[in-house]
Amino acid sequence: MLYFHSWSGGKDSTASVILDHIHGLPPSTIIFSEVMFDKKRGISGELPEHIDFVMNKAKPLFESWGYKVEIVRAGKDYIDLFHHIVERSSKPERIGKKCGFLIGGRCSGNRELKIRPIKDFYKALDLEGAEYTQYVGIAIDEPIRLDRLKGTNKISLLEQFGYTERMAFDLCKEYDLISPIYEISRRGGCWFCPNQSYSQIAWLKRTHPELWDELRRLSEEENTISTRFKYEDSFADADRKANAINARLEMEAAQLNLFELLQIKEGYSI
Repeated sequence: MLYFHSWSGGKDSTASVILDHIHGLPPSTIIFSEVMFDKKRGISGELPEHIDFVMNKAKPLFESWGYKVEIVRAGKDYIDLFHHIVERSSKPERIGKKCGFLIGGRCSGNRELKIRPIKDFYKALDLEGAEYTQYVGIAIDEPIRLDRLKGTNKISLLEQFGYTERMAFDLCKEYDLISPIYEISRRGGCWFCPNQSYSQIAWLKRTHPELWDELRRLSEEENTISTRFKYEDSFADADRKANAINARLEMEAAQLNLFELLQIKEGYSI
């Protein structure tokens, strides 16, 4: 029997690897699917802080524990999906146009760029006739997701050892394996995701303007079907809202700095 961890770098799947390590379970391999924005230029679709955590902190540690870490990637990237020319459609006006931005709530990027390479990995094992078990990071306070594991070859070590999501986070913290994504969001995701919050979008523009400019250039492409960057909002709408959030944050920071300066001048400490 072969054992594999489906690892995203998030708290639950990371805690699953830690529990495996603590309890000395049979040898297993860790699978991480990296979404790519532009494979030709080597631009990852993962948030820069997160992929740095995955590649340069967690992966080396897991390997030092004796695990093999497999990085899988789809044959396509975000640029491929954006520029894909529609050849068949029930709406004739779409034929011959580029797909454009991913659609919020129906993001094909997750299916094509994240899930497909994992499925292809396991499909190869199926063709080889291998018997294997997949460890997935689902906590005991996620009963609906746990129910979906029944009758499959997937097992939750968090369920097996009685871990809630909070306990999983604390375990990762104990091992200094908390991804930086949790400083800006409760969940991870691609930096071009149409489902991310506006606070995340504002953070991306403020922290990684070079990535925001990649999206800006795509917004200027002509002959595209999907021109909405986030549900009903165009890229220009998203840019304007991100600017407003960042301006408010700058004003709050300036007020705090002024308060600190006044406290110092008055001889107080804060």
